[in-house]
Amino acid sequence: MSAWPEAWSITAQNLPEHARNPIHTDAGAHAAGFPRALVAGVTTYAYLTHPVVAAWGLDWVANGGGEVRFRRPVFDADVVRCEVRPDGEAAVVEAVTDEAEQPRAVFRAVRAGGVVAALRDGEALPAKRVELRGEWGSDYGARAGDPFDLYQQHGVVHPAVWPALANHLVHTEVARGSWVHTRSIVRHHGLAPAGATAEVRGTVVRRFQAHGERAVLDVHITIDGQVVASLEHEAIVALP
Repeated sequence: MSAWPEAWSITAQNLPEHARNPIHTDAGAHAAGFPRALVAGVTTYAYLTHPVVAAWGLDWVANGGGEVRFRRPVFDADVVRCEVRPDGEAAVVEAVTDEAEQPRAVFRAVRAGGVVAALRDGEALPAKRVELRGEWGSDYGARAGDPFDLYQQHGVVHPAVWPALANHLVHTEVARGSWVHTRSIVRHHGLAPAGATAEVRGTVVRRFQAHGERAVLDVHITIDGQVVASLEHEAIVALP
């Protein structure tokens, strides 16, 4: 394992497209009982991947994976410190802010994401075709304030795009009003060239109640018939 930095810090910010979910605006956050806009979980995830890719490089982007859990909100303009500790062959990255309870999110990264598992039975969602540029391209991290330019240099899609595309399914097909991304298991199955067209397929495999109505999705993202990323993705789709 490469040496890990003691910590990496960044000021969290929402991207313009996240205003589609009212929880990422001050007004929507206030309506849901929060003091100010929540930063999108996928943006926090983008920050958490920074030290992983700095240590493991493009091999992790192509073949790695891990599980991220969002325990408490990161708010717009929070300073987020990404603190890393080894965990056997894995690495655990925690997002820490100056709020009272920490960590805000935890990402357990692994070098090998594993094989592609079939989508489980459930509520099949309409497939989406998405061009992997702009908000779905190589510069997701840069647009969120991260100067790490490895993805632009190599013309490949930022790994935060995969849960962002799963969120796209949640937003357009499952959620009712404001919703909150809570957890993802992400597996990488190859590098994805920026500008390619991806097909996003998903199935709702479970619904349950826990601080609102939650949905668990299986998601496959394919380019030219090859799955480049697969996810188990959970969100609160109807707030209490």
